[in-house]
Amino acid sequence: MPPFATSPCTVDDGPILGHINVFAFWTDSTWVLIWRDKTVDYVAQQGARRTSRNLLTDTAHRRHQKAVDLSSGAVVGFARWILPDIGTEAAAATNPETLWPGARVPAVSKERQDEAEREFAEADWSFDDELAELDEPVTEMKNRLMEGKGYLLLDHLAVLPEYRGQGVATMLVESGVREAEKMGLDVFVLGMKAALGVYKKVGFKLLDKIIQDDSRFGGKGEYGAYFLVKEAGKQ
Repeated sequence: MPPFATSPCTVDDGPILGHINVFAFWTDSTWVLIWRDKTVDYVAQQGARRTSRNLLTDTAHRRHQKAVDLSSGAVVGFARWILPDIGTEAAAATNPETLWPGARVPAVSKERQDEAEREFAEADWSFDDELAELDEPVTEMKNRLMEGKGYLLLDHLAVLPEYRGQGVATMLVESGVREAEKMGLDVFVLGMKAALGVYKKVGFKLLDKIIQDDSRFGGKGEYGAYFLVKEAGKQ
């Protein structure tokens, strides 16, 4: 039996997914800079309060899967995908809500929705936005490369640092790619350097990249953004 498996997410997974997200991205030397004097534990606590509401946002287009350690039952990673409004003729004629239903977060009661909204609103997610200028050319290129393409977007991928190198990220990415193949959709991802090996292993091809000097903000001098595509039907 494989040591890990993918599983659908529910709103109750929000706290652990928020925790995973922060600890995963805390290994990115540039991302850490925006939090300044806040500790990883504090930010993780706040992230845990926000994620249930995020899971319930735009469920028509967003799809989520978590990675579970079968030996312990622990959730160790997750991925978020965003379906396009357009794509192949078949996909364009289909209501996005009916696509990949197994990864759509189930609806909850109004009381549960309101609780998630309150937790989100009360969380401290204030950060130093001075580094936002680094994201401007990245966002501009991402939008240009995605415009009119109808990609399935791999919007988020996070794995706990202690579980990296064990195939968890590859498993999550491959799961979404298989669904994209069924829908006849190419997959787009804006990736960071740490995950390039995973994307290339699964068959993604590099479209473009942007490398910026973040040393003036206290970084190590290299902030890289990589734009990749996995074409349907191609290895």
